[in-house]
Amino acid sequence: MAGCYNSALFLLSRRRVRNDRAPHAERLYVFLLACLNEEKVLAESLARITSLPVGSFLALVIDDASEDRTAEIARAADPDRVKLLQRHLPDARRGKGAALNAGIRHLRESGILDGRDPSDVIVCVVDADGRLDPHIVQAVDPFFDDPRTGATQVGVRMYNRHQGLLARLQDMEFVIYGDIFQSARRYFGSVGMGGNGQFMRLSALDTLSDGSGKGPWSDSLTEDLDLGVRLIARGWTNHHCTTAAVSQQAVLDVRRLVRQRSRWFQGHLQSARLVPLILREVPTRAAIDLLYHLSSPVLILLTSLLPLSFAVAAGGVVAGSVEAGRPLMSPMWFIGPYVLSFTAAYAYGWVYSRRERGLGLVRAVLLSHVFVVYGYIWFAAGWWGLWRMLTGKQTWLKTART
Repeated sequence: MAGCYNSALFLLSRRRVRNDRAPHAERLYVFLLACLNEEKVLAESLARITSLPVGSFLALVIDDASEDRTAEIARAADPDRVKLLQRHLPDARRGKGAALNAGIRHLRESGILDGRDPSDVIVCVVDADGRLDPHIVQAVDPFFDDPRTGATQVGVRMYNRHQGLLARLQDMEFVIYGDIFQSARRYFGSVGMGGNGQFMRLSALDTLSDGSGKGPWSDSLTEDLDLGVRLIARGWTNHHCTTAAVSQQAVLDVRRLVRQRSRWFQGHLQSARLVPLILREVPTRAAIDLLYHLSSPVLILLTSLLPLSFAVAAGGVVAGSVEAGRPLMSPMWFIGPYVLSFTAAYAYGWVYSRRERGLGLVRAVLLSHVFVVYGYIWFAAGWWGLWRMLTGKQTWLKTART
């Protein structure tokens, strides 16, 4: 079933999307950066944002009670373009969603948005290590000509992808997810948000507020996934932009990578609470895809048992062959698993080679074989995330920067 689904998404992702421009008022772009001890990467990200060739924009750094020079770096940036909101304990450090909600409240209370139509204000969430393509606003802006557009997610790359195999595989992971899965989901109406490089119309965010004053983001560990689903349920259209990207820092340590993915996995488990909303409010085609997407944690945990069962079966065959004096292994023991496991690697390699032209198709296909094995880190992250959830751990597992 998964193979058929992935093949269908690959074929759909090859279709092109046209964006014809329509007259519109000048839009204000507001970049939100939720920061917790980000002195190592923040300055470069702010420099990229303040150099964007955009007429009307600003960046709001939300310092979530950092203990380093995060606030100092924000103050040292262009004061006309960069604003600072400092949060303090005990209100701070309650998760990325809470920090972003505080940022939206600050924008309204400070008067920065006075006189602005919420439909013409585009809020972009950027991680502190996020480096936006110079043309990113020009690439995203046409999607918001359609008044039904609630959000647009851009591609994600790793700017340090040349620093070893682990970084390269993370870059491949995000390219494949964006260029195949997200691109295809445009036709289902189920495009998700990625937490970095997600652009949202302020009027769309306003429809997610529940009147309690908390704001549009939830307290989920994957608040981006949660927000994307709820936008669709409110009747908004989410898009995926393939012509621009935000680059972030790849994790260079396996343990830190599994730690990061365990948080994502736990957030996906939390998103099971969205199922009733999807069943009630989301159109059928998008609902089916979203439900399948939300079931991925269960599928990962079940799939993680397959290598163990294969090893047990292989051990039984070897023992029986030795006892009976037969050849130890049939070639089908290798051909079958290879076909099941690595057929997709050829499609992944082709897609990645089109983004990373200098790599070459053959090297990209070989790398994609390693990528299939790399995917097994989700097994460790999945069981870790499940354990965290069962033991009631809900903290924001921040990814350490270098």
